[in-house]
Amino acid sequence: MLYLHEVHRVAGRHEVAFETHIDQDWMQALSSSDGARLAWHLKLAHGTGRAYFHVTVTALRDGAAYETLARRVQDGDLRTWAAHADTLRHDVAGTILLPMSWGPQVTPLDDIPTDGAERKQALFMQDRAWPHEAMLDEYIEAARTHYAPSLEVHSDRSLLRMVAVLQAAWGAARRREIFLWQRVEYPERLPGLFTRDLPEAVTAPGTWMHDALNVRDDWESQILRTTKHSPLQ
Repeated sequence: MLYLHEVHRVAGRHEVAFETHIDQDWMQALSSSDGARLAWHLKLAHGTGRAYFHVTVTALRDGAAYETLARRVQDGDLRTWAAHADTLRHDVAGTILLPMSWGPQVTPLDDIPTDGAERKQALFMQDRAWPHEAMLDEYIEAARTHYAPSLEVHSDRSLLRMVAVLQAAWGAARRREIFLWQRVEYPERLPGLFTRDLPEAVTAPGTWMHDALNVRDDWESQILRTTKHSPLQ
């Protein structure tokens, strides 16, 4: 399975209309085909970054499904949808992502809801990492053997739960780009993360925060909140 990760910079006065355009029109248009589904629609939480910043993740069965969807948008039945979307946003940037084989089992495409029902919203932390030059494989191995297990060991009290580990597909973006897709299990703990320095217990040698510096020191964390009608929460 592939994922189309899109970052939309939405026009502020049109945010509600854009959300409807995604959660109703886009979701229904995708559900009419066999190869694509809207998986997540999220918004950057206000006060944590650039305003009116939306993220959508579209699940694609395979490369053929991506080509079919791209052609529908380019000159098919979704061309009008795309043209209207452009009147509601300033710009959009997309990246094709591949899930890591060792990451958590992602929701199968056929199990992604298409009913448009309202659901309880959730918070996600998206870590977007750019490993050191020529150290992509070392970073991936460290994430597999160090970071992911550290969340599992303390799964009963960990702030985050890993949902997916995704890598930019070859030729689709910077080669050295990894997405760690994590659900915030205890949102009430976030103020402590923002208002205090990290304790030595999580920055000392042997911890991910310390040891990961061997393979990367450039990454971006964003707190994203799902929309009410996002199929996956």
